[in-house]
Amino acid sequence: MPMSRLYRSFVQAGATLLLTGVTLGSSAADHIQGQRLFRAQCIGCHSLEPGRHLAGPSLHELIGRPAGSIEDFNYSAALERADLVWNRETLNAFLAGPDSFLPGTYMVLWGLDESSRQPIIDYLESLAAPAAQVSD
Repeated sequence: MPMSRLYRSFVQAGATLLLTGVTLGSSAADHIQGQRLFRAQCIGCHSLEPGRHLAGPSLHELIGRPAGSIEDFNYSAALERADLVWNRETLNAFLAGPDSFLPGTYMVLWGLDESSRQPIIDYLESLAAPAAQVSD
């Protein structure tokens, strides 16, 4: 009997480690997928470096930031007037159809499908400062 309990404990511990490894592996895979999609869809116009603007503003610390709030970037009037903060919900709606969500934006994107939007948003959230993640 003691051997049976010991064996069961080893099996449970191994299963726990395996499941934890799969979860950690999935998180890493999700991060890589989001990064890959960001590079494919966003990097042509947006940098992740602070203060480095391309055709679009830097997305450094985007999560929790009010729309149109970087002083040294020339936003569309629509984004300057927008009363919204970038978070999971606003990014999801914006990336689904920028001109539908915020008519008059300069964003040149027809819209991304759900399977592309979510990994990109997850990736941007993973880069957010801890304080910004708490305020979401």
